[in-house]
Amino acid sequence: MQTDDEPSLLVNGHYDSPLGSPGAADCGSCVASMLELSRLILDSGWVPPRPVIFLFNGAEELFLLGSHGFIKTHKWNNTIGAFINIEASGSGGADLVCQSGPGSWPSRIYAQTAKYPMANSVAQDMFGIIPGDTDYRIFAEDIANIPGLDIIFVLGGYFYHTSYDTLENLFPGSIQARGENLFNLVKAFTNSSMLLKESDASSKAVQDGIDDQRAIFFDYLTWFMVFYPRNLSLILHSLPVAVFLLAPLFLNFPNITFMSWFLTVLDLLKGMLLHAFCVILAIVIPAMAAGLRLLFTKNAMNWFAHPYLAFLMFVPTSLVGLFLPRIIWGLSEQSHFWGAFGLYSLITLAYMLAGLSGGFLTFFISMSILLGRSISSISRKQWSLQSPKSLFGYVIPMIPCILYCLYYGGFLIQFLIEKMGMMGSLPKPYGYFVPDVIVGAVVGLVVGWCFGPLAPIASRWLAKTSILQGFLQITVVALAISSQIFPYSTGAPKRVVLQHTFVTDANSIVESNYGFSVVDANSLEFLFNNAPEAAKWLKDNSKLSFKEKYLSDRSSWVALYPVPFLFSGSLKFPAQTEEIRKHYQHFPQLIVQKTLSNNGNRRVHLELSLGSLLEIWTTSLNITGPLSNWSFADYTLSAPQTVSGGPPSYICRLSGKSYENWSFWLEANSSEPLRIDVAVLDQYLVDSTKELKSLFPSWADMTVFTTFFSTYHL
Repeated sequence: MQTDDEPSLLVNGHYDSPLGSPGAADCGSCVASMLELSRLILDSGWVPPRPVIFLFNGAEELFLLGSHGFIKTHKWNNTIGAFINIEASGSGGADLVCQSGPGSWPSRIYAQTAKYPMANSVAQDMFGIIPGDTDYRIFAEDIANIPGLDIIFVLGGYFYHTSYDTLENLFPGSIQARGENLFNLVKAFTNSSMLLKESDASSKAVQDGIDDQRAIFFDYLTWFMVFYPRNLSLILHSLPVAVFLLAPLFLNFPNITFMSWFLTVLDLLKGMLLHAFCVILAIVIPAMAAGLRLLFTKNAMNWFAHPYLAFLMFVPTSLVGLFLPRIIWGLSEQSHFWGAFGLYSLITLAYMLAGLSGGFLTFFISMSILLGRSISSISRKQWSLQSPKSLFGYVIPMIPCILYCLYYGGFLIQFLIEKMGMMGSLPKPYGYFVPDVIVGAVVGLVVGWCFGPLAPIASRWLAKTSILQGFLQITVVALAISSQIFPYSTGAPKRVVLQHTFVTDANSIVESNYGFSVVDANSLEFLFNNAPEAAKWLKDNSKLSFKEKYLSDRSSWVALYPVPFLFSGSLKFPAQTEEIRKHYQHFPQLIVQKTLSNNGNRRVHLELSLGSLLEIWTTSLNITGPLSNWSFADYTLSAPQTVSGGPPSYICRLSGKSYENWSFWLEANSSEPLRIDVAVLDQYLVDSTKELKSLFPSWADMTVFTTFFSTYHL
């Protein structure tokens, strides 16, 4: 019979969705998967040998508050031996294991049991680059140290956190595949001898000397998993370098002299520089083409709704960069091959020494081209050097590697293109170029690792001026076509944020305005130029102005903290003030209850009343001044933030029931006043705001809310 203190498996997902989104994928799909999984466990007759806890948590979109509350306060929190976190940052596709750990056993179980595997250890190295966060951080890193998996829908990111995240836009078959994987994983985890309570797992790891390092793993075309521990990678990933160092001896055998060895080493270093130059140009030339195009067109990101344009524009230019050095720099095929092999070998070694997990790709490439070279050398005894059959002898053994590179590279490019719609709006003039340059460079990188291994042999046929001119002509046509295509559609919408702010003082409205911001490279000027009805409505049928007086800084967006760090060039325009009183009679207020002084320290006890607001999403406090302590977060001050170049400030988000007053205290270590900005985000919209929202085209996905903003000096 199972008891409450047995080690258990936690299956976690959140049921809340972000502002303005139905949340079918993020994360209704998670809830549906968990409910069906629990039903299947009950109906199958299988009895888990260890308890399985299904945690349906809320407030994940408010920065992981639900999972934080569970792991800090629930009576079962110290029984969790492992967890599976289910998430979605897109509408489907194969679930990707984005994070795994601590230790390697969660990823080993996944590799052994997943029916439709999609996992890549390099994803964890890259996870922090893309804006986003999951409950994995709470369970495995910040609060606890529980082993687990972070499994996420990552494709279909066009609809992520938009009003288009609906059932109709879920990828067919995705939830079924996820469910079959989960059922196998739950069985494997609950039967594992490694499933121990956190305290027991820590002592066992010390006693047994268990390696806490993450393993190397990747799926091959979602057919099967390749998995090997970190200590084995130290041996495997060192082999290519060892072969490269011995290559000068092999190439001169049996007539080995110091001079012949030295000249061969020199040739191989030249070959390495040549191939490095090829790969660098394959990345730089499409990035330059992307920037050059924007000098002659008015829209960035034309490829956003049409990913094929990115391939059409940047693949030919990348191939030009890949083969151009062979025309300029004459070098033997043998020197180029061994130089390329040496470059991939050194990159593999560098990944390993840095403790990163991406070295498996260059290891795969280096060993594949070595195999191809060996078979090609044998085939040349039957065919001439210029015969295409000798090329086939080199390419055929590399087909598994090339297929994987195309699969992995194509996935990466599609994922990146979808995420560029929410990567942030950078300041002009350079921010306008950043997404196009990044996509051009990444396409070039993918071309480099897909076709770079073929370059030493294929250059014999492709490194010709006429062929490179053909690639350039294709590029020019593609650049011209792309400049005429609109970047967005209802299938790939532009994200727009509209905040109707009421600045209040006690129960009076001091000011009201509409704030606008976007989170990609096409600015608000682009938006209003393509939404003329909304622009006319804002300025009473006169031309909308983008002068400096309409700019708003990030401090006015504190209700959305930390999202405003993605904003640049935000604008605000005057709005009606009294319309809100038809719905709300009382506004949020911060009231001083008492002030206590002791040895130069002031402790101010406060009560926050949210008035008659009924649809509150969250409340943010932005505190500046000599704050030395507070009653939040276990009496621990967070690191200060700087908003819009202002003084260091402490920002706290609050979530709870709106009809209850919230009491807390702040402590100051000097007589200098504390400034507190209170921003309450409410989902109710007045009629005029709804009308304004309706005037924007369907390709603009509007996240609209009301903020009540007030300032206090204590």
